[in-house]
Amino acid sequence: QVQLVESGGGLVQAGDSLRLSCAASGRTFNDYNMGWFRQAPGKEREFVASISRISLSTSYSDSVQGRFTVSRDNAKSTVYLQMSSLKPEDTAVYLCAATSHHFRTSAPSAYAYWGQGTQVTVSI
Repeated sequence: QVQLVESGGGLVQAGDSLRLSCAASGRTFNDYNMGWFRQAPGKEREFVASISRISLSTSYSDSVQGRFTVSRDNAKSTVYLQMSSLKPEDTAVYLCAATSHHFRTSAPSAYAYWGQGTQVTVSI
Protein backbone atom coordinates (compact mmCIF):
# COMPACT_ATOMS: atom_id res chain seq x y z
CA GLN A 1 0.00 0.00 0.00
CA VAL A 2 0.92 3.63 -0.35
CA GLN A 3 -0.19 6.69 1.59
CA LEU A 4 -0.32 10.06 -0.12
CA VAL A 5 -0.19 13.60 1.29
CA GLU A 6 -0.58 16.65 -0.93
CA SER A 7 0.79 20.10 -0.17
CA GLY A 8 1.46 23.41 -1.87
CA GLY A 9 -2.02 24.73 -2.45
CA GLY A 10 -3.02 28.28 -1.71
CA LEU A 11 -4.69 31.48 -2.85
CA VAL A 12 -3.19 33.11 -5.92
CA GLN A 13 -4.13 35.58 -8.60
CA ALA A 14 -4.89 34.67 -12.18
CA GLY A 15 -1.67 34.27 -14.12
CA ASP A 16 0.32 33.16 -11.10
CA SER A 17 2.02 29.82 -10.58
CA LEU A 18 1.96 27.13 -7.92
CA ARG A 19 3.75 23.86 -7.45
CA LEU A 20 1.89 21.07 -5.73
CA SER A 21 3.68 18.16 -4.12
CA CYS A 22 2.44 14.70 -3.28
CA ALA A 23 4.57 12.83 -0.80
CA ALA A 24 4.16 9.07 -0.68
CA SER A 25 4.97 6.80 2.20
CA GLY A 26 5.60 3.12 1.98
CA ARG A 27 8.13 1.04 0.13
CA THR A 28 6.39 0.54 -3.20
CA PHE A 29 6.12 4.04 -4.68
CA ASN A 30 7.87 3.05 -7.89
CA ASP A 31 5.28 0.30 -8.45
CA TYR A 32 2.58 2.89 -9.07
CA ASN A 33 1.57 5.14 -11.87
CA MET A 34 0.50 8.48 -10.42
CA GLY A 35 -2.30 10.84 -11.28
CA TRP A 36 -3.51 14.30 -10.36
CA PHE A 37 -7.21 15.04 -10.22
CA ARG A 38 -9.22 18.04 -9.16
CA GLN A 39 -12.71 18.55 -7.86
CA ALA A 40 -14.67 21.74 -7.43
CA PRO A 41 -17.83 21.91 -5.30
CA GLY A 42 -20.77 20.46 -7.16
CA LYS A 43 -18.62 19.08 -9.97
CA GLU A 44 -17.31 15.67 -10.91
CA ARG A 45 -13.78 14.69 -10.13
CA GLU A 46 -11.72 15.70 -13.13
CA PHE A 47 -8.53 14.20 -14.49
CA VAL A 48 -5.66 16.67 -14.65
CA ALA A 49 -2.42 14.81 -15.36
CA SER A 50 -0.66 11.49 -14.94
CA ILE A 51 2.87 10.15 -15.00
CA SER A 52 4.03 6.57 -15.31
CA ARG A 53 6.26 4.86 -12.81
CA ILE A 54 9.44 4.15 -14.76
CA SER A 55 9.32 5.64 -18.23
CA LEU A 56 7.89 8.92 -16.88
CA SER A 57 5.38 9.07 -19.68
CA THR A 58 2.93 11.91 -19.04
CA SER A 59 -0.60 12.74 -20.01
CA TYR A 60 -2.66 15.90 -19.54
CA SER A 61 -6.23 16.99 -19.86
CA ASP A 62 -6.95 19.44 -22.64
CA SER A 63 -7.83 22.11 -20.11
CA VAL A 64 -4.33 22.18 -18.59
CA GLN A 65 -2.17 21.13 -21.53
CA GLY A 66 0.66 23.60 -21.99
CA ARG A 67 0.16 25.18 -18.58
CA PHE A 68 0.72 22.32 -16.12
CA THR A 69 3.66 19.94 -15.87
CA VAL A 70 3.65 16.72 -13.88
CA SER A 71 6.90 15.14 -12.72
CA ARG A 72 8.09 12.63 -10.17
CA ASP A 73 11.17 11.85 -8.17
CA ASN A 74 11.15 8.18 -7.34
CA ALA A 75 14.12 8.55 -5.00
CA LYS A 76 12.10 11.03 -2.94
CA SER A 77 8.81 9.17 -3.41
CA THR A 78 7.24 12.44 -4.52
CA VAL A 79 5.17 13.54 -7.48
CA TYR A 80 4.78 17.19 -8.44
CA LEU A 81 2.34 19.31 -10.37
CA GLN A 82 3.77 22.59 -11.60
CA MET A 83 0.90 24.90 -12.47
CA SER A 84 1.45 28.06 -14.49
CA SER A 85 -0.83 30.70 -16.00
CA LEU A 86 -3.49 29.80 -13.48
CA LYS A 87 -7.07 30.69 -14.26
CA PRO A 88 -10.08 31.10 -11.98
CA GLU A 89 -11.53 27.93 -13.47
CA ASP A 90 -8.54 26.04 -12.06
CA THR A 91 -9.95 26.61 -8.58
CA ALA A 92 -10.52 23.22 -6.98
CA VAL A 93 -9.26 20.72 -4.48
CA TYR A 94 -6.35 18.94 -6.11
CA LEU A 95 -5.85 15.29 -5.26
CA CYS A 96 -2.98 12.95 -5.84
CA ALA A 97 -3.74 9.32 -6.64
CA ALA A 98 -1.90 6.08 -7.27
CA THR A 99 -2.78 3.14 -9.48
CA SER A 100 -1.14 -0.23 -9.91
CA HIS A 101 -2.64 -0.67 -13.37
CA HIS A 102 -0.11 -1.37 -16.09
CA PHE A 103 -1.68 1.07 -18.52
CA ARG A 104 -2.26 4.79 -18.52
CA THR A 105 -5.72 5.88 -17.57
CA SER A 106 -7.60 9.04 -16.71
CA ALA A 107 -10.43 7.21 -14.98
CA PRO A 108 -10.69 7.90 -11.25
CA SER A 109 -11.97 4.38 -10.70
CA ALA A 110 -8.59 2.98 -11.75
CA TYR A 111 -6.84 4.66 -8.84
CA ALA A 112 -6.94 2.77 -5.57
CA TYR A 113 -5.11 5.23 -3.34
CA TRP A 114 -5.89 8.89 -2.80
CA GLY A 115 -4.56 11.78 -0.77
CA GLN A 116 -6.76 14.16 1.18
CA GLY A 117 -6.30 16.97 -1.31
CA THR A 118 -4.97 20.51 -1.24
CA GLN A 119 -7.04 23.59 -2.05
CA VAL A 120 -6.07 25.82 -4.94
CA THR A 121 -7.98 29.08 -5.28
CA VAL A 122 -7.36 31.45 -8.17
CA SER A 123 -8.80 34.95 -7.87
CA ILE A 124 -9.64 37.67 -10.43
